[in-house]
Amino acid sequence: MITKRIKVYGIVQGVGMRPTVARHAASLGIKGSVSNLGPYVEIYAQGEETQVDKFIDLIRNEPPKRAAILKMDVKVKDAEVYDDFSIIESAKTSGEIFVSPDIAICDECLTELYDKSNKRYLHPFINCTCCGPRLTILEALPYDRERTSMKVFPMCPDCEKEYHDPATRRYDAQPVCCNDCGPEVFILDDEQNRRGRDAITYVREVIANGGIAAIKGIGGFHLACNAYDNEAVRRLRELKHRPSKPFAVMMRNEDEVLKNCVIENYQRSILTGHQKPIILLARKEDSKIAEQVAPDNPMLGVMLPYAPLQSLIFDYDDGIKMPACLVMTSGNLSGLPICRNDDDARREIASYCDVILTHNRRIIIRADDSVMDFYDGKPYMIRRSRGYAPLPYMMTRPFSGSVIAYGGELKNTFCVAVNSLMYPSSYIGDLTDLKGKNALKESAERMINLLEAKPSYAVCDLHPSYNSSEAAEESGLPLIRVQHHYAHILSCMAENDYTGDVIGISLDGTGYGTDGTIWGGEILKCSLDDFERLGHIRPFLHTGGDIASREGFRIAISMLIDIYGDGAEDKCNRLGLVRQGSFKTYKAMHDNRINTAVSTSCGRLFDAASAILGIRYEQSFEGEAAVALEFKAMEYEGEKVFDCEDLTHGDVIATEKIITRLVDGMEKGEDVRKLAYEFHYMLAKGVSQMAIAKAGGIKTAALSGGCYQNKLLTKLTEKELRDNGFKVLLHSMVPPNDGGIALGQALYGMNRINN
Repeated sequence: MITKRIKVYGIVQGVGMRPTVARHAASLGIKGSVSNLGPYVEIYAQGEETQVDKFIDLIRNEPPKRAAILKMDVKVKDAEVYDDFSIIESAKTSGEIFVSPDIAICDECLTELYDKSNKRYLHPFINCTCCGPRLTILEALPYDRERTSMKVFPMCPDCEKEYHDPATRRYDAQPVCCNDCGPEVFILDDEQNRRGRDAITYVREVIANGGIAAIKGIGGFHLACNAYDNEAVRRLRELKHRPSKPFAVMMRNEDEVLKNCVIENYQRSILTGHQKPIILLARKEDSKIAEQVAPDNPMLGVMLPYAPLQSLIFDYDDGIKMPACLVMTSGNLSGLPICRNDDDARREIASYCDVILTHNRRIIIRADDSVMDFYDGKPYMIRRSRGYAPLPYMMTRPFSGSVIAYGGELKNTFCVAVNSLMYPSSYIGDLTDLKGKNALKESAERMINLLEAKPSYAVCDLHPSYNSSEAAEESGLPLIRVQHHYAHILSCMAENDYTGDVIGISLDGTGYGTDGTIWGGEILKCSLDDFERLGHIRPFLHTGGDIASREGFRIAISMLIDIYGDGAEDKCNRLGLVRQGSFKTYKAMHDNRINTAVSTSCGRLFDAASAILGIRYEQSFEGEAAVALEFKAMEYEGEKVFDCEDLTHGDVIATEKIITRLVDGMEKGEDVRKLAYEFHYMLAKGVSQMAIAKAGGIKTAALSGGCYQNKLLTKLTEKELRDNGFKVLLHSMVPPNDGGIALGQALYGMNRINN
């Protein structure tokens, strides 16, 4: 006989690890115990050595479906003789902590949901050890019911029996409940007090008749309407003041997706998997989805139902004929954190909808939907949140201590670092007002407590007036400030677990530079310790201040004045760039530096190019002009090889040559699609030429920043660098946009405190 102690680290809480271990033990006659100690599951296995080793192999190779074992520590121990194998009460200990994200409804629960003989028939909160809420209901670790928002729902005798029976799928499933003992759905502020079945039927009627409903889900509220009804979608746009930004849709099942979209095999596994993010799919030409869902956009953001209540909205036994595709967009004021409770919904989104369907299970940590694109057959994350956060990134370089990084101002996430583990948070949103900042502060404090972290520093952006920087200042911790574009490159290094020197190409909208100007098109030599600015796109003037970020024609006019001088007026008039006022006003502002700022923003360069080509003169949401420019370029199917002169001059990328090419092409009446493609090609060539020229002995490049959400620009830049012998680090599961910079800030902070 031998006794071995096995410590299992990873996502091993809230996924049925202990009952699975108990079943493996029973199958092999192993005696001992299993307990949840917070950072890990501890197992004592006693039996013949060959049987114990088989038991360990079963744990490693046949864990629960949703578990992710990162490491196992096995030691032989002297121990008492065990009479049986038991699950013992959870306890707390210190060490590495792994928190499970929320998990989409599993196939077994979905089958039971529609089984009339099952006690959970049509139960909106059905779950088991393989699925259901985790992070969003969690107050503290270890993950047990009394430390979740399910603690206020005592189990009925039937559920309690399943909870304690190793033979069931709900053995030790913390959120287990049924129609008799679980949470309840109801219509908010309803004079008729519709609850349960009546509430769901009423909401289905509203949507089927062209109305708009707010629906409380796992991590917050959604706004939903019939995605096949152009008028319903148009009305939602008007109510939400969102004229053209694409809406996400939720489709009943995979068959409905296949009717409307092109799906590759590598996309299907994620579409139907247990995270169920919103994924970007090419829309079929014969799709009947309303044009208003994604105007002038060849892609649709699609997800499948991941919560049982969402499945019930599509399919219920009330005879109502429901559309098989719904707009399912975040329930929030534009850009701000998603609403998570009834007070939020009353205050912020009640005016956007005809009815609010809510429930009485408290959302402790909000989690908006994750949004994923694909690049080269692999995930290319746009927004990392539900289903993925707060899974950590583990650096192989050893660090000790803890910091909290507060991220940027737009697309905010934060990141808590504990030793060599970096935990990026769920998506918070834009921090344009006090609600955003308060949501950041509350979420950060809760995550610190959940991870039992004790940060010694707060890390934030250099920008003096970011709300994220203010939140860091208000934490009371000493500050470490990190330049915005350097943090972008560090985030790419962290995701790739790369700690050597790199040439970073950081292309995004705007960030505060060390010289007090606006940066955004940067070539940086980066190490974990510091960075050096080696080059940048040619500086230009933001004419009109902040409004220039929405009106790209202003940037175009400013650039043409720099290039053509007195001849700029004629060029601007012929290109239709003077959209309001007079050219002389813009020239006076430019020449006299009135309400202007110096910028190297690559995002604004995209806006100017889009305006010059007549694609988008202005935009109603961030990135609209750039995305339209990318789509236009991707339509070009001609010869894609261009003569391209050296686009560098010292430490400046000569973007005026790119703008001149666009203007000349427009004056000659050339194909706009070809010119849009040439813009991408020349920009990729220019930044690559600068990186190669400045690299010295460095042969690794990292690409980051919001402009690298543009897959065409990414492909062209990567190819140019690889053709010149560079290893290229790219993002995948961490967004290249500002939603990823907290990870880079955290890496910088941990390196700093360890040196």
